Amino acid sequence: MSKNKLSYQSAYDELQGICQQLESEEVDVDQITDLVKRANHLVKYCQDRLRGIEKDLSSVNNDQS
Repeated sequence: MSKNKLSYQSAYDELQGICQQLESEEVDVDQITDLVKRANHLVKYCQDRLRGIEKDLSSVNNDQS
């Protein structure tokens, strides 16, 4: 991945790719740990982004009340 800021969509797409690799059973055993670590990082990133969006939406909703 380039040094550009990671977007939710690019993280999600990369995560989907990792899942497909793992499901294909064609992944080298030595790569599994690295793929799982990267997937874990991406899942955490996506969860954090969604929580942040939820917080922002909640704040906007409260401002309108």
